[in-house]
Amino acid sequence: MVVLSVPAEVTVILLDIEGTTTPIAFVKDILFPYIRENVKEYLQTHWEEEECQQDVSLLRKQAEEDAHLDGAVPIPASSGNGGDDLQQMIQAVVDNVCWQMSLDRKTTALKQLQGHMWRAAFAAGLMKAEFFEDVVPAVRKWREAGMKVYIYSSGSVEAQKLLFGHSTEGDILELVDGHFDTKIGHKVESESYRKIASSIGCSTNNILFLTDVTLEASAAEEADVHVAVVVRPGNAGLTDDEKTYYSLITSFSELYLPSSA
Repeated sequence: MVVLSVPAEVTVILLDIEGTTTPIAFVKDILFPYIRENVKEYLQTHWEEEECQQDVSLLRKQAEEDAHLDGAVPIPASSGNGGDDLQQMIQAVVDNVCWQMSLDRKTTALKQLQGHMWRAAFAAGLMKAEFFEDVVPAVRKWREAGMKVYIYSSGSVEAQKLLFGHSTEGDILELVDGHFDTKIGHKVESESYRKIASSIGCSTNNILFLTDVTLEASAAEEADVHVAVVVRPGNAGLTDDEKTYYSLITSFSELYLPSSA
């Protein structure tokens, strides 16, 4: 088994979710299709609620910013013409959400609505989050060794908490010290990792970031964060140069903490 020794100065392990803790298939085959298949019904059911109106307002604002993009779907404001007007507006939101998802957009507006829809689905017991079998035992071991564990994902903090709170392993939220999403910055921007370190109250070189995406690994490295690239079934392949350059692990159990020796 490959063993990757964690540098002695590391006190924080920062985890990506999709392709790192959780199979990409769970996200692509269960979470995202659920949104596409249920967004219209969800909007019709919750339309009058303040939270839903805030979600729609944020999506409308995003649609205005996206107006210059090819295929962008505008979301009209209400013209006050009753039922037909409402159905047209709901359909515009549905079309906008599906357009953003088709481009794998990471906008806060999209993530917020998705998070609220997943919350309802998890609460109703319609789905449970999946984790690779090495994840929970490793995280428990890290915490016993005095490590802090944080999550950084493009999915909203709320969606992250849903995954860890409703998993096939039960409620494992207690294993996570904190959560970050794109509100702190995008994952391919090095400044995001500096902000995370500042928020945690540590130096960037006290953090080890585990991700399956080399663009994120590169951005973190620029900020002086330690990085390991996680190779999992279903993840995108790496180039020969990436395989040579980055420290690779296929399981969290391959991380060796000198402090726990």
